Amino acid sequence: MSLENKLYSKKFFLLNLILVGVLVGFGLAFVGFSVSARGQAHLLKAESPAGQASALAPSSPEVTQALTQATAVQSAFRYVSATVLPSVVEVNVVETTKAPVQGDGQNPWRFFFGQPDNGSGDQPPQDFKQEGLGSGIIIKRDGKSVYVLTNNHVAGDANEISVLMYDGREFKASLVGTDKRKDIAVIKFETTDKDIQVATLGDSASLAIGDWAIAVGNPLGFASSVTIGVVSALGRTGGPEDSISDFIQTDAAINKGNSGGALVNIKGEVVGMNTWIASPTGASIGLGFAIPINTAKKTIEDLIGKGKVEYGWLGIQMSGIDKASASELGVDVKKGAFVSQVFSGSPAAKAGIQAGDYIVGANGQDIKSTDQVVRLVSDIPAGRSASFIILRDGKTFDVKVVIEVRKDTIATNDGNLYPGLAVISLKSEDIDLSKLKLPKGTDGVLVVNVFAKSPAAIIGVKPGDVITAVNDAKVASVRDFYRLLNDPKGGKFAFTLIREGETVTTLASVRK
Repeated sequence: MSLENKLYSKKFFLLNLILVGVLVGFGLAFVGFSVSARGQAHLLKAESPAGQASALAPSSPEVTQALTQATAVQSAFRYVSATVLPSVVEVNVVETTKAPVQGDGQNPWRFFFGQPDNGSGDQPPQDFKQEGLGSGIIIKRDGKSVYVLTNNHVAGDANEISVLMYDGREFKASLVGTDKRKDIAVIKFETTDKDIQVATLGDSASLAIGDWAIAVGNPLGFASSVTIGVVSALGRTGGPEDSISDFIQTDAAINKGNSGGALVNIKGEVVGMNTWIASPTGASIGLGFAIPINTAKKTIEDLIGKGKVEYGWLGIQMSGIDKASASELGVDVKKGAFVSQVFSGSPAAKAGIQAGDYIVGANGQDIKSTDQVVRLVSDIPAGRSASFIILRDGKTFDVKVVIEVRKDTIATNDGNLYPGLAVISLKSEDIDLSKLKLPKGTDGVLVVNVFAKSPAAIIGVKPGDVITAVNDAKVASVRDFYRLLNDPKGGKFAFTLIREGETVTTLASVRK
């Protein structure tokens, strides 16, 4: 045998020896682990309470009680699901839109010869169908007609609507009416079936933060889904398309397709309609929002009874107010609603409400925001009186107003606004005085907005002007400005103002 072969034989022998050693080691370790495990099991068994048959069995009365309570909660959720699911439907919609259709892009001669006149080129706009999906709540039955509550953004613009029941039945539906300002719609379908289950509407005013909240709907097309959370917050504002509704916030998972579905309490009562989510990804991150059912009740009655919604109209425009201006007016910026404009001839004007007033109460409610006033007034029927508590020039007034029907043509006409401009204090943190070119010691108010065709616009006031006098009376604060503007002794008003360092006197406008 050669030296190379001998070395190879020794290496092979050593390798085999090492492998055998490793295998023997693993074997001994396994035997030792098994003996140790049996010993520990024996010790654990010896240390367990007498009579314990299994490690999964309750080890104390406290655990037994906890499991009993958990089972009771589980039974409650089962009850809620069984109660609500038959009343929540899937809403399928088809919206038809028109879009331009380009001509035949495969024609190789078109580049050279242009568009022929024989009609074979670009075609007129054609209809395109876009499908959508949401949820709805069965809220009423009247004979064969079954009414379903959903969102305006689900069914408001649909050309075809159908509803799919929890048990698989499907019905064609039609639009009853919509309320775009609250994002609410009612649809209906016809059936002679007797087993249509109408949801029980609860009282959303009785909700408290921390209450159970169960969302029922059809997220992403997964029909009849139930998710559970709590009421995270109440009275949230904002939402898509400047909805005037306030919202219930919940961490119950809500996704696309849940819109129009039910948010229910632990009793199985509908307390809200799921409407939108806040999410950077488009999926639920625990920030879901539902329209309180109390907010929807008047709209439901109007749509079913009249086919349209009638809003109450006060005839004012409100805005936020900065701290410095609020201080000069003597009001609390966190409590109340600032009246910046009054519509000429409106219920508010007839009752004596003025620009610069600060609403702190309405119909027995403390007012905390402008949105609260909008919601309250919108639900007051035309012809009914409403009582408002306002602060004006340091005094408190109680004003009664007869509410009228809101008409878009009037309520959106800025030419009817009085005075037609918005001002703030020169002490406001939002102002850079160095850019206004004001003489040292100048008092007045800064114009931040002017509405087209309004009295202020007609006499030539512009944003950026600093009003120093009204009818030659000096203006030292925001309170002075509104007191002089609304002085009943004068039938006209004119402003002295500073514009780009120059003093200007405006034309006079008739007081409205």
